Amino acid sequence: MRILVNVKPGSKKGPKVEKLETGEFVVFLREKAHDGEANAALLELLSEYFNVPKTTIKIKSGASSRKKLIEF
Repeated sequence: MRILVNVKPGSKKGPKVEKLETGEFVVFLREKAHDGEANAALLELLSEYFNVPKTTIKIKSGASSRKKLIEF
């Protein structure tokens, strides 16, 4: 399964996952985009949200961008 995710690092709303009508997801994270902290938090939050092991979730594109393609 592939999903498009728009990440909002350093947000006071987080951690939170919202699904948009377009099928994309917006993920609010408290962690800042520094040294991969936000990406690690994103993978952990998505694994809880979709109830899949964290090791099965991969960032296919956009590792250094706020818009990411996630595959699991």
